[in-house]
Amino acid sequence: MNQANVEKLVSKLRYNVKPRRKLRNVDGPLGRIRKIQKTLTALLKYERIELNYNRADETRGYVERLISEAIRYGPDHKETMQVADFWILEKQLVHKLFKVLAPRYKDYTVSFTKLHKAPYIYPDNVYARAVLELKGNVYPSIEQSNPNEHNLLHNILLSAARKEFRMEKYKEIANNITK
Repeated sequence: MNQANVEKLVSKLRYNVKPRRKLRNVDGPLGRIRKIQKTLTALLKYERIELNYNRADETRGYVERLISEAIRYGPDHKETMQVADFWILEKQLVHKLFKVLAPRYKDYTVSFTKLHKAPYIYPDNVYARAVLELKGNVYPSIEQSNPNEHNLLHNILLSAARKEFRMEKYKEIANNITK
């Protein structure tokens, strides 16, 4: 069996799956599945969500697999539609998966999602936080290519404050000289 035939049998995830952590839920495995369903649905709906890192990392695999199956088989494939119907709680998002997301990602050769570490919310939260997003969404990028670029908002505000501070100092110096 050559390589082309094997790729058709097993779909390939486009990111590395990390070793499993001890993830527990009070309601057991069914409660964990319900949480993943809610998180997956929220990600498809909003395209960027902030949550605990472990749940984001686990949900990412399910989202990647669901989108890759939607691209591979399309909406006419019965099993893919059943899987989408199971994992997506809001049924109008099933149409978004096949009509919006699958065409958007059909030419991607890398993963469809990005996982960013978010800062801790101190002192309330001791768990690692993360931002999970679908690539190509409408929101501004979380990553900054060059934080020292002069036309970024925080740099514009800092330079205006610096200019205002210098003007006040010059006025003080001028007042001291004239006295």
